[in-house]
Amino acid sequence: MIAWAILKGLLLGSLALSSTLKDTVNMSQQEKQSVTTVQNKEIVTLGGGCFWCIEAIFDELAGVERVESGYSGGWVDNPTYQQVCTGNTGHAEVVQITFEPKVISLKDILGVFFTVHDPTTQNRQGADVGTQYRSVIFCRGQEQKDITGQVIHEIQTAKLWKAPIVTEIIPFKVFYKAEEYHRNYYKLNVEQPYCQLVIAPKMKKFRDLYRDKLKR
Repeated sequence: MIAWAILKGLLLGSLALSSTLKDTVNMSQQEKQSVTTVQNKEIVTLGGGCFWCIEAIFDELAGVERVESGYSGGWVDNPTYQQVCTGNTGHAEVVQITFEPKVISLKDILGVFFTVHDPTTQNRQGADVGTQYRSVIFCRGQEQKDITGQVIHEIQTAKLWKAPIVTEIIPFKVFYKAEEYHRNYYKLNVEQPYCQLVIAPKMKKFRDLYRDKLKR
């Protein structure tokens, strides 16, 4: 069987050729990103492996208004996917989630996050290996940090995972949107081998576990 990472690379090779433009974020927008709540909505930025999968999962949760794939946690401004894939920019593939706290809490969001990816593997998710695939939560303020710590403590106490959780908890700085061809990737390419072999099983697990929390 062809390795998942190779399948992913083959898919992206053709996509990258047809996409020469990338999104950029100017400083005024970056400064606004640090705000936790906007018009009664809350924002959190999570990294749990390939953002194709994490985006598809959170997009189906009731109370989630928007899920954007992108990059965070590095030292290179406006990175491209190709740069991030080298592991030399310090960025992780992440999703930025805007949600309604009255419908779904941050604690619920994190509960889903810690069950749909493996937070015990350092810099990898399955066959996707590299610092860009690390498990990480970029917290906006002390409250998000405290809730994150509480959720991790509860998960470890319940022994949901046999190995220790290695998820990084880092103050949020800036989020860069991924190139257009990454957005809604699973929905638009559900028949692709990587989607079938890697993402589809995770989606099934997620839907079975959280059937009562899905959008109607």
